[in-house]
Amino acid sequence: MNIPFIKFNRFGIMVSCGLIVITLISLLTKGLNLGLDFTGGVSIEMKYEQKADLERIRNSISKIENSNFVVLNFGSDNKALIKFQSDEELSINAQTVIDQLTEDDYLGEVIKSETIFPQIGEELRDQGGIAILIAMLVILVYIIFRFQIKFGYGAIVALFHDVLIILGIFSIFNLTFDLSVLAALLAVVGYSLNDSIVVSDRIRENFLDTNKKGSSEVLLNESLNQVFARTIITSFTTLLVLVALLIAGGEALKNFSLALAVGVVVGSYSSIFVVVRVLLLTGLSKKDMEKPKNEPEESYSLD
Repeated sequence: MNIPFIKFNRFGIMVSCGLIVITLISLLTKGLNLGLDFTGGVSIEMKYEQKADLERIRNSISKIENSNFVVLNFGSDNKALIKFQSDEELSINAQTVIDQLTEDDYLGEVIKSETIFPQIGEELRDQGGIAILIAMLVILVYIIFRFQIKFGYGAIVALFHDVLIILGIFSIFNLTFDLSVLAALLAVVGYSLNDSIVVSDRIRENFLDTNKKGSSEVLLNESLNQVFARTIITSFTTLLVLVALLIAGGEALKNFSLALAVGVVVGSYSSIFVVVRVLLLTGLSKKDMEKPKNEPEESYSLD
């Protein structure tokens, strides 16, 4: 099997650029639908003897003036999670909801009630962004020392590409962006990096092999064909688990699973198209792989 990846590379990059433009427009016009973890608010966990009637809970708390609630199952179908935003004065608090459910005779056992103030939410949001940037910086340093600086450029561009597209999906479809999604983003950074390293390692091996002749495009295409099957199999098996989690994990894990699933697909795609496009633009050649005469050559194999 010899797939002409380089031939399709321009088309792949055009698709990526289109998605990124749409993402940026959505982020600038709509922004993200931030969850309580970042905006501040109140969450209440309740347990019922029978299956929790979410519609009855919604109808009850909708009677509260200026209320904006999210009600969903978590853990099992007899547990309900109520989330709502509140102002700094907490004019609508947990007790307001409890009183309303008591009045309508549908108050379950309150397992946990917690309040997140807006200031804390802002700190979590800022710290999450800093964590992603630090992760990318560390990755860049690692790639430069492990491979070559041009591979570092490719890996970082691919990571920005993957994170942006996930943010775009959540912005376009107005999905809630909370701490679980932020955790998924960090996991995607690691997964995408792994894909980029697998591809980069194979490219380096082929460029170091003195028996292999041909242009950079030929060697890059050969490298992609050698790792393609492994990339697809790894991504497919990972997606099977994530789809199962998406279906059976309930509302509490829905966005987390979705972010990871999108990240796996986009990460595999970017390691093949985005990383290689950056290497082509930076003019990667066999000369870049040459080592000083007094430095021994390394040899790694992924097979």
